[in-house]
Parts: sequence; C-alpha cells; structure tokens
Amino acid sequence: MSDEDTEKTDVIQPQHHYYRRKPRWGRIIALIIVLIAVIFGFFCLHIHNSLQPIQKNEEKVVFTIADNSTSKQVIENLASQGIIKDGTTAYYYARLFEMTDFKAGNFELDKSWTLDQIFQTLSDNSSASANSGKVTIVEGDWAKDCAAKFAEVTNVKAADLIALWSNKEWIESEMPKYPFLTEEMFGSNVRIYLEGYLAPETYIVSKETTAEEITEKILDQTLTVYEKNKTKISASKLSIHQIYTLASIVQYEGGGDLETLKNISSVFYNRLNIDMPLQSSVTVCYAIDFDKQIDQWQACEVNSEFDSPYNTYKYTGLPPGAIENAGTSALEAVLSPNDTNYLYFMAEVKTGNVYYASTYEEHLKNIADHPNN
Repeated sequence: MSDEDTEKTDVIQPQHHYYRRKPRWGRIIALIIVLIAVIFGFFCLHIHNSLQPIQKNEEKVVFTIADNSTSKQVIENLASQGIIKDGTTAYYYARLFEMTDFKAGNFELDKSWTLDQIFQTLSDNSSASANSGKVTIVEGDWAKDCAAKFAEVTNVKAADLIALWSNKEWIESEMPKYPFLTEEMFGSNVRIYLEGYLAPETYIVSKETTAEEITEKILDQTLTVYEKNKTKISASKLSIHQIYTLASIVQYEGGGDLETLKNISSVFYNRLNIDMPLQSSVTVCYAIDFDKQIDQWQACEVNSEFDSPYNTYKYTGLPPGAIENAGTSALEAVLSPNDTNYLYFMAEVKTGNVYYASTYEEHLKNIADHPNN
C-alpha cells in the first residue's frame, strides 16, 4: 500500500446527523386554551354588561307593544328607543331563558332597570295597561293643546282640565307637594295658572280617570325636572315663576337647539338688565291666541300694538305668566345662558338659522341680508 493510500484511509470523514425537531404541542395547546379563555371572558363580560341597566339614574319611559308583535320586534324596539343596551344579546338571552311571552299594551319602564326587570314587566299581564292611553306633551304645547290630547284618550273633557288648571284653591292645596307652585303664579292677568308647568313627556293614563289624577301625574314629572335643577333655580336672580315664564318664551323663540336657546336667553337677560322691552313676537301670538299649528307667525309680527299684558312690545319686563310649556333644554338655557352682549336676534324661517346683533344697526343688516319673504 502506498503512502498515499495510507493517508487516505487515515482521514475520518465527518458524519452529518439530521434530527427532526419535534413540535412543542404542549405549548401550542396551552396558547389555544389561553386564547379560548380570553375570548370566553370577553364574551361573558359582554353578556354581563348587556344585562345591566342602560343608565344608573332613574328615568321613566313609556313603551308600547302592539298586537301581534314578535319577540324580536319588541326587543329591537327596546334597543332603538334606548331602553336596553344590545338587542342581539337580549334576544338570544330571552330565547335561552324563555322570556319571550311579551304582552300587548302600554308599559311604564325605567332606564335604570336590568334586562331581567324589563322582560319580567313586559311579560306580566298586570303591568300591561290595556285600559289606558298614551299621551305625549311636546315642548311648546299650549295648555289647551295638552288638555285636548288627554281628552282624546280619557273620559275627562278638555274644558274640565283647563278649569282645574285655573283653579286657584285646588292648586294651592297641591303646593305642599310641589314647591315650584308659588303664589306669584296667581297674577290677575294670568290666563291659565298651570300654563308653563305641564312638563313635556309621554304619559300613560287610565281611560277612566279624573282631571286631578291626570294633573298630578304631569306635576310629578315637573317635580322630577325641578329637583334636578333646584340648586340653579335657587341661585337665580329670577323667581321660580319668572324662570318658567322666561323659559316658555325662549322655547317658543328657539326651538330645540341648546346653543340657540342659550343665546336667545342671553338676549332677553341683557334686555331685562337695562329695562328694555323684550319685544318678542311670540308673546303676541299667545296674546291673540293664534294657532301655532297653522303657522301664524307673520300675523304675530304685524300685531305688535295688540293690547294685552302678554304683549312684550307694549309692556316691559316679563309677561304675567308662561306662554307655553317649555322643555328641559329651554329651562337649562334660562338657568345657564351664554355670556353675550347681544340685544337682538332674528331667525331665518327657511333655514332655521338665527342671527344675533349687539346694536340695532347690526340687527337691520341681518334683516336685510336674510329676509323672510
């Protein structure tokens, strides 16, 4: 054997060993379990939250279930009206626990109730107000409008309600229960004493009832709103009656936008502070009793000389009483007006835009730039 052959045999060739890495199934399974637990936890948390009240504070609402409504329709309506949190979760929850036997009728619910409480109420025949009617007082309704609405669904005549709302002796008997009722409301020129104190809301009333029962139900709601604003009302430089009176004018002039209401409120405060007439055409509307439903604002504008204590063109200060029933936004606007130096405003009827001015010259320019033809 040659040296070359010997050298070749002495060389040890490296051996390559390939190992197949075994999958770490234990770790993968653990991760899957953790992931499932997290998803299940979020799912359970979502269900738990969906069963809770939509808010903490009590707020009564009227809910109607029409004849032949399906459980799905009922729950969808609850969600769309902001009474429950999640319609889908609520529907499957109701199906799972067999809580879908809802009754037709009008129900008085509360947004502070849990889903269980709501479903139990809607499934209880005794809670359904089959022998009742639903009446909605909207922001800006006159007392005569409110009376007509209640008369439509009950045995009580509108004239009987108006008579009670002008009955000083009966109203005085209610004063211990309702602190917003004061002697100031009985001014000699006040048309209807409870005008301005009939809180806009939806009410369920028995078809067989009395004017007193209807009125106390309304005043209970007025009291709820009053209690929420009691601190600001006490701090106001205006009396309670003046606050409700001014709120009615602001409501009539401004509609529903809070910022607009606050600006308009500031105009009237600025005028009151310098003993300048309010010159609000809507007070003329109330003075001559033009029907708002047929839009007689033009007639109000051209009747500024109409002789009535309610006419704020002829008489400085506030009118004797409210000129309609204001909502919570108008009351808030009077209690917390914007800080402005405005003395004038005008609204563009077609667009609803409101323009403000600090001087009469600016006001005339607004009128020229935005004519209401």
